[in-house]
Amino acid sequence: MKFRDDIRNIAIIAHVDHGKTTLVNEMLKQSDTLDEHVQIDDRAMDTNAIEKERGITILSKNTAVRYGDKQINILDTPGHADFGGEVERIMRMVDGVLLVVDAFEGTMPQTRFVLKKALEQHLTPIVVINKIDRPGARPEEVVDEVLDLFIELGADESQLDFPVVYVSALNGTSSYESDPAKQEHTMKPIFDTIIKTIPSPIDNSDEPLQFQVALLDYNDYVGRVGIGRVFRGTIKVGDSVSVMKLDGSKKNFRVTKLFGFFGLQRLEIDEAHAGDLVAVSGMEDINVGETVADSANPEALPILRIDEPTLQMTFGTNSSPFAGKEGKFVTARQLEMRLKAELETDVSLRVDDTDEPGSWVVSGRGELHLSILIETLRREGYELQASRPEVIYREIDGKRCEPFESVQIDTPDEYTGSIIDTLSKRKAEMKNMESTGNNQTRLTFLAPSRGLIGYSTEFLSLTRGYGIMNHTFSEYLPVIPNWNPGRRNGALVSINQGKTTTYATMGIEDRGTIFVDPGTEVYEGMIVGQNSRENDISVNITKGKNMTNVRSSNKDLTATIKTPTHLTLEESLEFLNSDEFCEITPEHVRLRKRILNTNSREKEAKKRKMNK
Repeated sequence: MKFRDDIRNIAIIAHVDHGKTTLVNEMLKQSDTLDEHVQIDDRAMDTNAIEKERGITILSKNTAVRYGDKQINILDTPGHADFGGEVERIMRMVDGVLLVVDAFEGTMPQTRFVLKKALEQHLTPIVVINKIDRPGARPEEVVDEVLDLFIELGADESQLDFPVVYVSALNGTSSYESDPAKQEHTMKPIFDTIIKTIPSPIDNSDEPLQFQVALLDYNDYVGRVGIGRVFRGTIKVGDSVSVMKLDGSKKNFRVTKLFGFFGLQRLEIDEAHAGDLVAVSGMEDINVGETVADSANPEALPILRIDEPTLQMTFGTNSSPFAGKEGKFVTARQLEMRLKAELETDVSLRVDDTDEPGSWVVSGRGELHLSILIETLRREGYELQASRPEVIYREIDGKRCEPFESVQIDTPDEYTGSIIDTLSKRKAEMKNMESTGNNQTRLTFLAPSRGLIGYSTEFLSLTRGYGIMNHTFSEYLPVIPNWNPGRRNGALVSINQGKTTTYATMGIEDRGTIFVDPGTEVYEGMIVGQNSRENDISVNITKGKNMTNVRSSNKDLTATIKTPTHLTLEESLEFLNSDEFCEITPEHVRLRKRILNTNSREKEAKKRKMNK
């Protein structure tokens, strides 16, 4: 059997914020890839505007570096659990993985998830202990944690014998030893370990073509572009090939362009061989997981298997009094077309029709996954309204089950009691509690996903912003009966339409937390704040001060109010109750009741109480 010794295909996987994208930056800089005069930005692989703003990787992206006479194809993957589908879809494209682990934090929930997916594909691992220069770093202990995790996940003997490289990606240094003083300004240990450890692709270029699409892109000049790996054979510009569709059908097309990846560039090439990661254009209708095969001998590769969504929301056309004032795309047809288009690139997403016209159930892997989709839509000019996130139940062995998540919390010692108390009320079960030094405690819980909806805001308040919470899907377990988590506090709801005033705000701010500034346009049924008690209160926040011609003997005091709390999109979605919507437009995120009319809403609330 022949092998291609000139290339290696690897994916870089890790928990969020453990330094994957920074490491790729240094590998680009210190390889034989870029000209000396070329300057690259920090986290150059994060090309999406939202990625740059939030400092997280959302989409898997590929690049390639030259090291000596070898080419190393690299896939940079997201670290957040909600974007696990981006990790799953590319695992078959590579022959090995760099597992990046923080030298201080050690193995985290997402480390387990990405490593499990890599081991299931029998990929060859290399462990990179990053941030070796971080205060409190404990590299030897972290290596032991990683080994324990490998054993726990059922790694075979060859996978357990993984090489370890110690790195400070931020400083561009690495070494084979855990002593930070022995770090050298080079990525040579990583490159050498990749060449030595990661298997070369099989060279079966003389066999019939098999190319599988794992990522999709779009170009205004060439149309849809399928990015993937040539598993077998050779593909050339001008070839007539067949697409083996997911439904079993077959379509023929001609390859109009081929692109290879090198550094930060996408270069046109004439042909690609088995083992190459390339982009192919010429097909108008191709989706992730489909196989491009030789027309004379069409054979489909196994379809990519992606874990099912665990959370869903109802998206609908905006029905508020302000609908259509700010958005460019506001109709049901436009929103439906955009959601269906998203399905073609996001393999973790599901969109289902409902009985209600202009409304769809959108299912994803978590709150962040769905909120990033909403943020993308509003930036593109769409208006919509979204319901409270809800977990997806399943029937397993005749029992109704709900998703549970593994939760890991690092917090200063003084907040542990509050965290344990609040999570126990959300039906979380504590699995472990240990001190990590420096007055820090690590808590591990198994919690129902519906109990975690809306908890992150409360968690930040409890820990004064010093706590770090990570969670990832664990398993489906029987539903907890007679328990309905949700917001405990009621809402302050506007009773009329108009502009808010300082005078009116002063009269109601003692009742709770205000969300809107003076001078903000509001409408009847819009939520303008959170009540300090459990019930909703209808308030007049547009009332102005009556003017008279009677002079006051005392000079009026300057009117002052507390600074309103402005909720982010994620916080707004977490705030929602089942009888509320979040209205999203390109310029505003508003909270509102489903029933806007005050009298109708109060009658409905009385009916619900009587039926209980």
